[in-house]
Amino acid sequence: MTASQKVFAQDVHEGLRAERKHISSKYFYDKKGDALFQNIMRCEDYYLTFSELEILSLKSREILEACSFPQKKFDVIELGAGDGFKTRRLLDKAREDGFDITYVPIDISSNAVEQLVSKLAIERPALETRGEVGDYFNVLDRLKNTNTPKLILFLGSTIGNMQDDTAVSFLTKVSEFMNPNDRLLIGFDQKKEPDIIRAAYNDQQGFTRDFNLNLLHRINAELGGGFDPDTFHHYPIYNPHSGRAKSYLISEISQEVHIKALNQSYSFEAWESIHTEISQKYNEVDIKRITSASNLEFLQRFTDVKDYFSDVLLKTK
Repeated sequence: MTASQKVFAQDVHEGLRAERKHISSKYFYDKKGDALFQNIMRCEDYYLTFSELEILSLKSREILEACSFPQKKFDVIELGAGDGFKTRRLLDKAREDGFDITYVPIDISSNAVEQLVSKLAIERPALETRGEVGDYFNVLDRLKNTNTPKLILFLGSTIGNMQDDTAVSFLTKVSEFMNPNDRLLIGFDQKKEPDIIRAAYNDQQGFTRDFNLNLLHRINAELGGGFDPDTFHHYPIYNPHSGRAKSYLISEISQEVHIKALNQSYSFEAWESIHTEISQKYNEVDIKRITSASNLEFLQRFTDVKDYFSDVLLKTK
């Protein structure tokens, strides 16, 4: 096994032997998972993509002005870039306004980075792009001591996949790699009508269902798992009191699943769940509480017309 597969195997083992079974949503993403997520982002029920795309399409100039960079040259460092679909609006506006930028997309998926860099080389050959695969913080550490200001992007609603204490820890660590002239633009999904949120994680086409179940397919393919995905179903919920959307995989039968790479079997009772994802929703008070606790200063919030989504600009305190 590769080093990454060993970590995957260990996390699967720890999650499946826990009293309440769980596996991190970061393991949704392999080649098939990447493709499924692209489908999710483009489906009508998943409002998050369209809301943030609206922000970046209509307000990129405002965002760049609010950054107040001391020079016309800066680097755009994107954490978890994916296909860069929304980010291109910001990159294009920056170049239109005469900024000299270098785009550094970072993702744990080598497939996603390779596809994005190749596509940008064809579509925007004048844009200097340097893709990075791996850990965000290793890349940020290498870039910390450069004289060029950085606009760090953490778009989408990835911060919502973390518990609040984990989100504060993550953002605090990001802030440690930021210089006074650097800025962080981060996406927060807003609290709203509960039925709208539930539909985003249970779309009519079934993309989120297949995305969640792909976790079992990946365990089978990479770790020699014996899961029968047809005996599990995708179950999303949303709690408007806590602002948390959660996704589960539910075993419909009592069964035992063997995983060859771990040389171990795991028992499931009928209707027992595996918790796979959390997606926290926020209001402005929540956002300011989390960012303030992370050594970050709130500069400005940019929203779509419906106020479904926020991109928040921050700097270090």
